[in-house]
Amino acid sequence: MKRIAIIIVLLLPALFVVSQTDSIRQVVAPTRQPVAPMTIRPTDANAAVIGDTTRLSAPPPTVSVSDSVPAEVNTWKPDPLRAVWMGVIIPGYGQIYNRSYWKLPIVYGGLMGCAYAISWTNTRYNNYKQAYRDIVNDNELSTDPTRSYNLLIPEGYTIERLGGKSQYTTILQNQQNNYRRNRDISIVATVVVYALTLIDAYVDAQLYDFDISEELSLDVAPQIYHDPLRQNQRSTELNFALRF
Repeated sequence: MKRIAIIIVLLLPALFVVSQTDSIRQVVAPTRQPVAPMTIRPTDANAAVIGDTTRLSAPPPTVSVSDSVPAEVNTWKPDPLRAVWMGVIIPGYGQIYNRSYWKLPIVYGGLMGCAYAISWTNTRYNNYKQAYRDIVNDNELSTDPTRSYNLLIPEGYTIERLGGKSQYTTILQNQQNNYRRNRDISIVATVVVYALTLIDAYVDAQLYDFDISEELSLDVAPQIYHDPLRQNQRSTELNFALRF
């Protein structure tokens, strides 16, 4: 009996500690309350984010090789000397080489006009030269209407009405000299036009890649200049402003 009493005495403190621990746990442990469901109202910013989710979730755009590689730039530039030599061989070929096709009517129009002037003045010169030789060699005037000097008489006139043989001979000589001079001038004009086509081909090839800015402008405006050293003296000037 003593042993049982001793065991009960020893177990009483342990039972007291266990009972105290259970009571502390009941006090400290929080009471769980049911949580009401929360409703989330999206704001404008959230709506924008929600609306952009489809955009963000979309697959990235595919980039092709042709888009990433820049297009080849045309760096062709005409050779000035080659353009000149082409124009020497064939008139207007220098403009074709420079791709200035709009200049071809001007080139060929000028050359054809000069060629026509040479042909017409040379024909008239030969007619008056032959008439002058015939009238000088004939001792007596011929009545043949097909004679060279008779063909050049104006309609409604005769040699006597023009002042006789001597006067008509002087007229034929003067006309011969005039048409010869005009023919020579036409030849010179043809050479000048031909040279201008070569110069144009050379300059156009040199300035083929010359950048002409759209901001290049010349402003002209009048202004009144007042000299601060002279109070009562003013002058009107014309102001030139070059913008480039």
